[in-house]
This record gives sequence, structure tokens and C-alpha cells, in this order.
Amino acid sequence: MHNEYKIPVLEDLRDSDTDAPLRERLLSRIDSAERLIAGIDADKTYKSTKILTALAGDDMPLVRPRQFDGGDLLHDLRLYVEDLSDAAELQADSMGEQVFTVEELANQFNVSTKTISRWRALGLVSRRLVFDGRKRVGFLRSSVDRFVKNNAERVERGSKFSQLTDSQRHEFVARAKELANNGSGQAEIARLLAERSGRSVETIRTALRQHDIDHPEVAIFPAGGGPLTEKQRQNIYQAYRRGTNVDRLCSDYDRTKTTVYRVINEIRAERIMELPLDHMENPRFKRKGADKACLGEMPEPETVTRRPKRPTGLPPYLAALYEMTLLTREQEQHIFRKYNYLKYKAYKLRAQLEPDNPKTALMDEIEDLYEQVLKFKNQIIRANLRLVVSIAKRHVKPDQDFFALVSDGNVSLLRAIEKFDYARGNKFSTYASWAIMKNFARTIPGEYRQRDRFRTSHDELFAATQEERGNPTVELSAQEDRVSKINRILSKLDEREQAIIVGRFGLDHSTEPKTLKQVGADLGVTKERIRQIEARALNKLRQAAADEKIALDI
Repeated sequence: MHNEYKIPVLEDLRDSDTDAPLRERLLSRIDSAERLIAGIDADKTYKSTKILTALAGDDMPLVRPRQFDGGDLLHDLRLYVEDLSDAAELQADSMGEQVFTVEELANQFNVSTKTISRWRALGLVSRRLVFDGRKRVGFLRSSVDRFVKNNAERVERGSKFSQLTDSQRHEFVARAKELANNGSGQAEIARLLAERSGRSVETIRTALRQHDIDHPEVAIFPAGGGPLTEKQRQNIYQAYRRGTNVDRLCSDYDRTKTTVYRVINEIRAERIMELPLDHMENPRFKRKGADKACLGEMPEPETVTRRPKRPTGLPPYLAALYEMTLLTREQEQHIFRKYNYLKYKAYKLRAQLEPDNPKTALMDEIEDLYEQVLKFKNQIIRANLRLVVSIAKRHVKPDQDFFALVSDGNVSLLRAIEKFDYARGNKFSTYASWAIMKNFARTIPGEYRQRDRFRTSHDELFAATQEERGNPTVELSAQEDRVSKINRILSKLDEREQAIIVGRFGLDHSTEPKTLKQVGADLGVTKERIRQIEARALNKLRQAAADEKIALDI
């Protein structure tokens, strides 16, 4: 423990905290102290009651109000963090983020360990952590980044750009150009390169800035900006949807607020124009008072039906279906009327939208209506999933995957929802059953014909005696040919279609194939929209493959 405290009350607080250490309380005090350090100016004074309340909360010591000198406070709070982390017996590999030793931090910034000691005195928070059974001073990445942010000029002076090797500079610049071409902004590029290289964000940012100054003709981020690429426009919109504020986007892409807002609204309008708002027309929608007639409360069932008893031993998906409430005929009519009316309203409003000058209030209203549309569609789907399972059970064969059949039936259910005309008075389950069985009747025989076509009496013999070896040269040549063909037909798609196909089928080799939901999250749209664009893109690929005379099984 340190004994060179300058403020006795902080030393007393340290002693009371470490006499009977409670790990949770120690961690809470450490976090509070570190937040205080980040906001303290060594040249100012601070009220003791305010500091102690922020540090100890309800356990604040009873002391006479006085003023703490900022420099003494920085000194003592740094010791306080080290002493409490020492008492907490914190393992370096359990901190949940990257941890540096003194030597590692010095290497990262290309400075001496003495410089790191000076930075500690100026507010760089260190902790006493256990590294491989031995206690040493360590620095959390979050603490380092906070210090660098508040002392950018000091850190830049200590870690000069010239200390980077030529190969490191070239590597950073090449990678930054690649990321910039993919639409990433300056801040995101600096952060990614810092994470991969172990350098600080400020070091990367300084290196890239110096490159642009020295080579303006090939600058990564030209001073004038230039027109935004489609990828950059999409990235701006996605970042905004994820919560990134506009000021940050202006800085990342070197654009004015007007430009950023225009890009956001243009892409938002484009996506609204692509919303699937086809609906079943009904004369009631155009009459006066349609809102009241179509958007009323759900009718209550006349009799309460008991929920069927769930059999034991069911797979989780099937078991969950027994928790879903079925709809009466009246409720079903009500929901379908509301579902189609909401799409009708959104469709009429979309006709008023000017893509070149979209109004935010109008887009808000359309998106709000579409969210309600999705809510009611999901309610219809949940109420009919058990129907799909019951039909699949009657059609499944011994050698078939039951859940694959259920999945196929669910797709038929989605199509039936869009085609069902509730105004005819039929029950939806009747219409959906017909649609699902019709699809099964069409697909299942086709599967068996495909199997029979390639089935022989020697299947088992072939499987047992198959040759495992291959010619690496032939395989490599075939793979290169496949890649060339795929790239050739992918070039027929626009950027968004390419991104969806690459993501869905894992064609970039860096990630596994993604689900519709994952690709939708990357692009900021619903998984249903991704499915629609994927289907359209696959049709384009089939046509492109036919034009190029390429055999393609998609």
C-alpha cells in the first residue's frame, strides 16, 4: 500500500475500504475514482464534499468542508485506485478488455518507461493486477484511450510519427485505403487499425493525417471530400440507425450536417419506396370513418377455449407452439382487415413521397404504419404455426427431414397471408391449409424424382470404395475457374445485391454464411426485405449464368 498520500481523508478512506475488502465495493470505488480523475484539472480546486460524495456515496466520511487542490487530488486518486485494485486481487486476464504492462504500453507508443511514469503522474490510471501469479502495474485499454483523448498533444509529442517504420506506415496506409473504399469513415478506420495493430488510435490517426499532407494527390481522405460512394452513403445511414450522432458522422466523412442529413433522408426514402405494401383492396377502406371501422379493438371471444395440454418430450420449437393463442373467426377477420388497411394507408402516403425531396414527417408516418403492419403479420403467423406442423406431420416420409418440411410450410404460410382476401368470409386456416398442401404436393414428388434419377443398386458399394485422393493442381485450377465465373456474374448485380449474396453464401471467405436476420442487421433493413432482394438477385444471377453459358445450381 502507498503511504505518500497528500490528502489524509483519502488515505483514511483507503484504509476503511481495505480493512474488510468487499470485491464489489472495491470495484465500484475504483470505477468512481477513475471517472473523477478524467475530469480533474490540476490547476483548479474542488470542494471536498463533492469529491467524497462522488467517490464514496452514502459511505462518505464525516469531514469538515474544505477545498482540495487539483494536483494533490490527481496524485492521491491515482494511488487510491492502485491500492484498492491491489486489495481486490484482480486477475489481468479477467478484466474483460485488453490490459497493458508498463513495458507493453511503452512499446505501443514508442516511448520510454520513464515517459509512462510521467503520464501516470498526469492522470494515466494504473491498477495493481495479477499477471501469471505475480502482481504488477497494469493499464486497461479504456483507461489508456481516455488519457490519450484528454492529452492528445502530449501523447503525440511523446509518440512521434517518425518512430513508425516504413513498412508499418505503408501497411497502415494500404489498409486504410481499402477500408475507405468500402465506405468506412476516418474514426472507424483509426479504431479498427488500432485494435489490429496494438497501436493507439491517436497514433494511427496521426499517421494517416501525415500521409494525406505529404501526398495530397492520393490522399485517403481528400480535403475537398469529393462525391460520396454508394457504399459510404449506405454506411452513413446504417451508422445513424445504430445511434451514431450526426456530428460524429460529419467528422468521419468530412461532410456538413446538411449533406449528412440529406444522405440519410435519401436512403431512408429509397428503402420506404421498396417496402412491400401490396394489399387486398376493400371498398370500406375508402369510405368515411374507415379508421374507426378498421382499427378498432380486437373482439373478445364469446367462449374461452382451454389451451391444449402440451405433450412431454417435445423439441423446444414444437413445445413453444402450445403457448400461442389461436384466433376465432371474428378475431381473424379483424386482424386481416386491420393488416390490409394499414398497408393501404401506408401505400397511399408513399404515393405522396418525393424521393428527391423527402419530408421527414411523412416518412415517420409511413414507417410507423409499417411497424404496425409487421406486428399484426407476426400475430397471424404465430397463431397458425401449429397448423403448418399438423399438415407437415401428415405429409412427412420416413426418410425426410420433418423440420425442413415445416420450414417449407412456413414459407407457404407467409405467401398465403399476402394473398388471403378476408372479405370473402372464408376462414384463413382453410385457405392456408390448401396453399400449404398444394406446395407439398408440388415439391415432395420432385424431391423423390431427383433422388430416384441418381439412385442405383450399388450405392453402398460406391460409398465404401470411393477414392479419397485428389490432384491438388487440378483442384486448384478448378477452384480458380469457379471463382472467376462467380465474380463475373456477381458484377451484374448492384452493390447492395452483391453485399447480400456475398453475406448470405459466405463468398468473401472471411466469415461463415449469414442468416437473413444477420444480413438485415448489417444493412439496416428487415430480414423479409433481404429475402426479397436475395430472390431478385438470384434471378439475375441465373440469367447472367445463362448468358455466360455457366452451369450454376442456385
